[in-house]
Amino acid sequence: QVQLVESGGGLVQAGGSLRVSCEASGGTFSVYVMAWFRQAPGKEREFVAAIRRWSGDIDYADSVKGRFTISRDNAKNTLYLQMNSLKPEDTAVYYCAARLGNALTRGGEEYNYWGQGTQVTVSS
Repeated sequence: QVQLVESGGGLVQAGGSLRVSCEASGGTFSVYVMAWFRQAPGKEREFVAAIRRWSGDIDYADSVKGRFTISRDNAKNTLYLQMNSLKPEDTAVYYCAARLGNALTRGGEEYNYWGQGTQVTVSS
C-alpha cells in the first residue's frame, strides 16, 4: 500500500510562486508514474501534470504549460510541483496521485493511490 502526503499549499498573490510537495511511503518500488491533479470549488477534478518516475518523461496540461514544473526526487520518494506566474484560476485543492502502470495518462481513474490534498489559493 502506498501512502501519499502533500504539503506546501497556501495563499499567494497573483503572479507569485509556490511549491507543493508529495512524500510517498509504503510500496513505492511499484510506482511508475506520479501526477498532480487539482479540483476547484464546484468544478470537476482536472489533470495538471504527470511524470514517469524513472525515465523522467513529463506531460503537462495546456493550462499550466510554461508556468508549472513537475519534478521528482527518487531518493527521497518525493514529488514536487513548482508553480510560477500563478493566476486566480489556479486556486484549487491540489492532489498527488500515483500509478502502478507505466502509461503517462491524464485520466484520474487510472491512478491507484491519492493523497489528501493541499489547498492553494491565489488572490487577485
